[in-house]
Amino acid sequence: MAKTTTALFDLDGTLIDSTEAILEGFAFAFDFFGAPKPDEKTIVGLIGNPLAKMFVDLGVLEEQKQSYIDRYKERYGIVCLQKTFLLPNVEEALKTLKPIAKIGIVTTKSAVFSKKILTHLGVQSYIDEIIGFEDAKNPKPNAEPILLALNRLGSSKENAFMIGDTPIDINAAINAKITPIGVLCGYSSAEVLAPYHCAIYADALEAAKAIAALRSSK
Repeated sequence: MAKTTTALFDLDGTLIDSTEAILEGFAFAFDFFGAPKPDEKTIVGLIGNPLAKMFVDLGVLEEQKQSYIDRYKERYGIVCLQKTFLLPNVEEALKTLKPIAKIGIVTTKSAVFSKKILTHLGVQSYIDEIIGFEDAKNPKPNAEPILLALNRLGSSKENAFMIGDTPIDINAAINAKITPIGVLCGYSSAEVLAPYHCAIYADALEAAKAIAALRSSK
């Protein structure tokens, strides 16, 4: 039977915790250029944005940002596997959805790193499609990455969900005219997500169960 439900997930803060690896990448980049390292809390508050925006928001000049990104990726590529972990209940969430839904990842992380990490963590086999930063001209919160994921999956907007932990994910879903779902296992609080009036769950498993229940009720 054809799967008519599509579940798109953000990655950082929704399925994985790579905070330590991200912070190490930023520290390496700023140290390499002899620049003062930003406060870690400030960096964490920007996770979910593309690297270019993060570095500019942290004070790096536009003309220097690519050099900082290159140094970040140099270090992140070394440490990302050993310092990235699945968030609680993620594999069970993916197992819940796999029989009934097409599953995609829509992230501002590169697809190359995303596939590498998900394979290392043993959950790549659940994923049908990954849209990374390099795949779309306009990253989230623009609708383009979500629409590209739906196109590659052969899915319609009907019964399509975007599950994420930040307003970036929620706004991307709204812009793409699919159903947003917020989760509290990442980098935003209930207070931050509440103004969007979307369903909010503790983690990916609760979100997956809600999608499964909605499907079975139809």
